[in-house]
Amino acid sequence: VQLVESGGGMVQPGGSLRLSCVASGFTFSNYAMSWVRQAPGKGPEWVSTINPGGGTIYAASVKGRFTISRDNAKNTLYLQMNSLKPEDTALYYCTRSGTPLQGQGTQVTVSS
Repeated sequence: VQLVESGGGMVQPGGSLRLSCVASGFTFSNYAMSWVRQAPGKGPEWVSTINPGGGTIYAASVKGRFTISRDNAKNTLYLQMNSLKPEDTALYYCTRSGTPLQGQGTQVTVSS
């Protein structure tokens, strides 16, 4: 059972990134999946969740800028991040909602 994130990097304010999370070892399509982030020196912050049917919810801090999606055929979760701000800088990781399972994370740095 594993989650592996990718797609992070350094981007200027206003830029975009798309994160991916490939799941293995469980029936991906049966589970709600979430993105969580942790900025340096701060605790984890929930970002967004997508349920098995495709319904989505977002934290107020990212609503309108980030889009969560999933491709059940590819066992992959995505996070499209637009209009990035310096305060979005964090380690982003995907989780299987309601369980301790999470990936190792991918670093996003927003800086000029």
